[in-house]
Amino acid sequence: MTSKITGFDYQRIAVADGVELNVAVGGAGSPIVLLHGFPQTHLMWRHVAADLAADHTVICPDLRGYGDSDKPVATDSGVYSKRTMAADTVAVARALGHERFALAGHDRGALVAIRAGLDHPDAVTHLASLDTLPTLDMWEVLRGVTAAVGFHLYLMAQPPGLPEQLIAAAPDAFFGHFLDGWSADPAAIPVEVRAAYLHASAAAVPSIVADFRASAGIDLEHDKADRAAGNQFRMPVTVLQQDWGAVLGFDAESRWRAWAPDLKHHTVSCGHFMAEESPATVTDAVRALLAR
Repeated sequence: MTSKITGFDYQRIAVADGVELNVAVGGAGSPIVLLHGFPQTHLMWRHVAADLAADHTVICPDLRGYGDSDKPVATDSGVYSKRTMAADTVAVARALGHERFALAGHDRGALVAIRAGLDHPDAVTHLASLDTLPTLDMWEVLRGVTAAVGFHLYLMAQPPGLPEQLIAAAPDAFFGHFLDGWSADPAAIPVEVRAAYLHASAAAVPSIVADFRASAGIDLEHDKADRAAGNQFRMPVTVLQQDWGAVLGFDAESRWRAWAPDLKHHTVSCGHFMAEESPATVTDAVRALLAR
């Protein structure tokens, strides 16, 4: 199975006591960290990373709990909070010699990037989010039968036990459902890459569920605190999203602008896995962001 980005070097980087992340690094120049989504690994960035590496140092970790990174037991709600995972991201960049860096995230990785932008404004110079909303907004726009599109969010929000048991009983069916249903171009995720995602996800059921469970608890509380305090992103922000608002009945750009005064918001025509389905769109948007 394909599990590495061609031409990138790999290393394990300690980010906390007993926790190391699998990190791919390529290119040279100003640094940008790319954070993957669900149910994927850093491999989802393979096209974008190779392009950006022409003039940037590109850093692609597997998030804690995913891929070949460590999967600590969720002994408390903070182990997989986005605050903890954002701190992981800063630790990776610092270990590679970068106190300041640009940051782009997709899906779950975007939630980590959002938290990093709020918690570490002196470290994150530019922020890109691919196809997600901040956690607080996500829960606010899901209502009625249209919320069925996010059934997995509610499943994995349940207390430990049942979600893990159900998903582990048929992991390929569960994770494959999202890889197939969320893609507008199935050919964008080749058979061997799909197999790598399924293999990695099946081996990480407890930690993936813990990541999602955090978003129904501690992550939500962190977002509420930031909203109450009026905290916003200090750096330029670019958002690429499918037109969720048309389906779920909300104005995505206004939701984002409440958090990001310096915002470029773009609606895309490709599916959810845009870094694989339309890598040039993503790369062009990231380059434009870095020029701001």
